Parts: sequence; C-alpha cells; structure tokens
Amino acid sequence: MNNNKPLVSIIVPTKNSAETLEACLKSISNQTYPNIETIVIDNYSVDQTARIAKQYGASVYLKGPERCTQVNFGVQKAKGKYAYRVDSDFVLDPRVVEEAVEVCEMQGYDAVAVHNTSDATVSFWARVRKMERDTYRDDGVHIGSRFWKKVAFDSIGGFDVDLVAGDDYDLQNRLIKKGYRIGRIRAQETHIGEPKTLSEIFRKHYYYGQNIGQFIQKNQDKAISQLSPIRLSMLKGFSRSSHEPQLIVGYLVYQLLRYAAAGMGLLSSKLAKN
Repeated sequence: MNNNKPLVSIIVPTKNSAETLEACLKSISNQTYPNIETIVIDNYSVDQTARIAKQYGASVYLKGPERCTQVNFGVQKAKGKYAYRVDSDFVLDPRVVEEAVEVCEMQGYDAVAVHNTSDATVSFWARVRKMERDTYRDDGVHIGSRFWKKVAFDSIGGFDVDLVAGDDYDLQNRLIKKGYRIGRIRAQETHIGEPKTLSEIFRKHYYYGQNIGQFIQKNQDKAISQLSPIRLSMLKGFSRSSHEPQLIVGYLVYQLLRYAAAGMGLLSSKLAKN
C-alpha cells in the first residue's frame, strides 16, 4: 500500500456472480494505481462468488436485497477518500483508477463518469449495445458517475434504496443539484455480462420496468430526456455503422423490445397496486 496516494475503495456488489467475478477482480488487481482496497458486498450467493472474492483478497460482506443497498453498505465500510462502484460483470482498463484520482486531485472534480462500453464478442446483441454505448462517451444526459469522493457520496445520502431502475441517473441528478463537479477520463470499463438472447433482454427490462415509475416520479424534470428512446447521440452511431446495416436493424429491434418490456413491467406494477 502506498500511503502517499489517497486510498480508493472499490465496491463490488455481487449475486451469484461466479461466471464474471474473477475477470472483474483480476482487472482491479491489474490497476496501475497502487492504493486500492476491494470490498465485495454479496447478496447471499449460492455459487462460488464468495470463494473467488476471498481468493483475490477482497473483504466480503453479506447484504441485500438490491444493489443500491449493497453499494451504500459498502461505502459505509470503505476506508478510502474515494469510493468506486464496479459491478461484477465489468472489467476495467488498467488506468481507470489512476486517471480518476488524477482528475479529482489535480482538477478539483468531486466525481468521475467512467465511460462503459460492451464486449462485442459476447453476442450479436452485445455488438448492438457497444454501438449504442459508445455514442454516449461525451453525452451530458445519458451518464452516471460511479467514482466519487466519499464525502460527496455521503452528503447526498448515497443511492436511493427504493430504486431498482434509474438509480445511476438519480444519483447523478442529485450530485449535480448539490453543485458537485463531474469529470471524465479516457480509460473505460467494459461490460462482459451482455445478454445473448432476446429473452434475456425482455426479462431484464420487464424487471426494471416494474420499478421505473418510482424514478420517473422522483425525477420528473429529467426523466423524459434520460429515458427517451429518441437520442440525438445515436445519430452518430448510425452514421458510423452505416456500413453495417444489420447493427442498425438490431438496434431498432433491441429498443422496441426493451421499451415494450419495460412498459409491460410498469403496467403490471400499477395493476398490482390497484
């Protein structure tokens, strides 16, 4: 541990994450930044998640029921000046932490939005998602910071534990309202847990749709722009992918299924309350 550098606490929420966790933790151990602690907050996994976490020297705690509660608990346990949420199906470029600390320490930012892309080798739908995600690199609307000064995160009360969908946007909105400055870096995260089938996409967004109404109600001033399927940044994606029309068609199918599933989930939650 290098005591001349501020400690960064990396919080990894997990639930039956054995398939991707090793790659995630290996990317953390390969960071160029020397002063990191890794905290895994596990939602009572029944696979080898805890064993893998301990194998990589992480501190392991049990907490549920959802990621927001897990991350808040992890930040409470964190000893670092900075806290960084890394989901268990992401891998990091080696310089992510070093660059994030640098922009905060040298340029006075309170949080950092680390761009996340998709591993295009996972499936066709992962290629579609990579096309979409990469258009958001410099987008000021469709971002959510996951690297924060701990005092900034604590001052806004962390994640809203009542949210399952839109939680990143909600946290970002509250940071900005509080006057905190959000920086960006070039190093990025890569999502390796991309869906392989349309049924996976449907199930995921149906589940999120059941909760998205709470985000919309809480963030009425920004929810429409943040959740809208019509995004100007995607025009850049279409122009860059014009030589691959199958990706554009795939994107349209993906969006149609995603919003249909979320809408059905939202409707089912409203009917359940009546």
